[in-house]
Amino acid sequence: MHALGWSQCDIIIVTGDAYVDHPSFGMAIIGRVLESHGFKVGIIAQPDWRGTEDFARLGAPRLFFGVTGGNMDSMVNRYTADRRVRSDDAYTPGGVAGKRPDRCVIVYSQRVREAFKGVPIVVGGIEASLRRIAHFDYWSDQVRRSVLVDAKADLLVYGNAERQIVALAERLDAGEPLASITDLRGTAFLRRTVPDDWIEIDSSELDTPGPLAPPVDPYADEAARLAAQPVAAPAPAAHQVVKFFRKVPNAARERSVIRIPSFERVSEDAVLYAHASRILHLESNPGNARALVQRHGNAELWINPPPIPLSTADMDAIYELPYARRPHPAYGDARIPAYHMIRFSVAIQRGCFGGCTFCSITEHEGRIIQSRSEDSVIREIETIRDQVPGFTGVVSDLGGPTANMYRLHCKSAAVESACRRPSCVYPGICPNLNTDHAPLISLYRRARALKGIKKVLIASGVRYDLAVESPDYVKELATHHTGGYLKIAPEALAEGPLSKMMKPGVGAYYRFKELFEKYSKAAGKEQYLIPYFIAAHPGTRDSDMLELALWLKQNGFRADQVQAFLPSPMATATAMYHSGKNPLKRITRGSEEVVVPKGTRVRRLHKAFLRYHDAENWPLLREALRRMGRADLIGNGKHHLIPAYQPVGSRQAGVRAPGAHAPGARAPTRPLRTQHTGLPKSGRSSPRLKTRAGR
Repeated sequence: MHALGWSQCDIIIVTGDAYVDHPSFGMAIIGRVLESHGFKVGIIAQPDWRGTEDFARLGAPRLFFGVTGGNMDSMVNRYTADRRVRSDDAYTPGGVAGKRPDRCVIVYSQRVREAFKGVPIVVGGIEASLRRIAHFDYWSDQVRRSVLVDAKADLLVYGNAERQIVALAERLDAGEPLASITDLRGTAFLRRTVPDDWIEIDSSELDTPGPLAPPVDPYADEAARLAAQPVAAPAPAAHQVVKFFRKVPNAARERSVIRIPSFERVSEDAVLYAHASRILHLESNPGNARALVQRHGNAELWINPPPIPLSTADMDAIYELPYARRPHPAYGDARIPAYHMIRFSVAIQRGCFGGCTFCSITEHEGRIIQSRSEDSVIREIETIRDQVPGFTGVVSDLGGPTANMYRLHCKSAAVESACRRPSCVYPGICPNLNTDHAPLISLYRRARALKGIKKVLIASGVRYDLAVESPDYVKELATHHTGGYLKIAPEALAEGPLSKMMKPGVGAYYRFKELFEKYSKAAGKEQYLIPYFIAAHPGTRDSDMLELALWLKQNGFRADQVQAFLPSPMATATAMYHSGKNPLKRITRGSEEVVVPKGTRVRRLHKAFLRYHDAENWPLLREALRRMGRADLIGNGKHHLIPAYQPVGSRQAGVRAPGAHAPGARAPTRPLRTQHTGLPKSGRSSPRLKTRAGR
């Protein structure tokens, strides 16, 4: 500030991450965007929250404090799916754990308020975004209030937030009081009552949406406002657009607000919680979403509709701001793991229309894909090549939430703005979805042709059910952009969990596998697919995990790391976990019940099935197999899942398992060779598999 001649910052951002001036870090993007609009921005990274000294370092901002937990929810960052404290933090210099508090946004806001009474506080980032409403908190095993209430902040911005944060700063700069700024999309705030000029739709009870919204299938598409317009001539057969209609009147939508069950009620009634979650996800399309209101004590939590997605020009402008593309010099040579992972990667898009219920991407970034231009991506690769220390010519990723949704969109803007379906690809690919991968193929070819670029890898997960729609893309991927292994995410095999995840069946995996192996062989390359799976997801039975374990063994996969499903705030699968109901369908007291693997023992068992080869899991698996009537899988033959004896050095070493069908022998110590997958058959270890919690 002294060097710049500033006496005061306009805006100060407080973040739980180390300060890395790179467009993969949210606070860097927001800081640079505000700076580009003429604002003086200060950043306080990972302050000591046990006092107020660090929060006061830059003085009071002229407009507001912006508080964020960082790139991850602070509870996800600090605790595993088993609620154990993590030993490291990828967003901290040296990977040191413990540099941020639990519930970061709340604690930081409290310290800011102690340091500067009366200065406006705006909370945002992934932690605030996913906790903007009354939400189930896995770590306390209870429903918590909106983080806006607990943080005692003045405003919450959700999503990527560039639009609303700039508009907010400009309006405050013009002298408008913060309390009067209630019309910004992508924001939440508290008010005493619903204004008289708004029409309130009561959906605070099950199946009583009120007279303005009679019972309908909430996942049907709505285009009532299109009904009064002339119907256009049908498109050619190759580009046929399917029109959807419903009877809900649309005239008062702009001034209507849906009342969902209060915090007090959803905290006491899990079925009402599932109902509120369903409404929240229904009202998530910027083209037709209505405002929501939820009572918290004596205040009304008001959530405005999501922000309008960024245009390609907007995306280009944001990602081409003058980032230093490295950590702040104050960290010296300390290694920040998250930065080292992404320093040579390029984000080409935002958003995801997959709708996976365990994933929070859609709740944060939206389901409408926002893509950069090809020229912009190429310019960023050139910047990395010319300016980033340590670059050796290998671009580590061109991607985003997924690798292959770049420029994919609905064929009809009118249908897209009216659609209320949670996924464009489940249970099958929507006929309105453009699945042409040609723009992505063009980008790949241009990127790898750049001078000084040796290889362009794809590290983001490939949505393989989309990829098979474009065999040319699979060919391009296998021939030029796979470094030996390619990660994809079937997540499960059985229909029970797949239907609750909204993921395609294993048939799509096999179709992609066939194409990938065909083109890898044609390129003279030995390459393998590494599938990801989730243990203990809602809808999963013990028998489903047994089926998956047998499939893994048959195909020669061994999981190095395994995590059970982690119920992240606001995800649909989290509502299933908490309520035992399925919010993908209409919620009633008698509606579909979901099997939920809860408790340490069952979650351990489901993880053990994924690591069937680990001798430490064999006692638990033997007990489960006997209980399931599958003791025939205990033994030392090739057709058995686990051996009858424990190897030396493991628990219960040398003990013969009751009910085993094969004669005693030690467990095989060599990895199982791959069968029928095209993987190594020459004695090499099979590819290692990683399974994970929700994204």
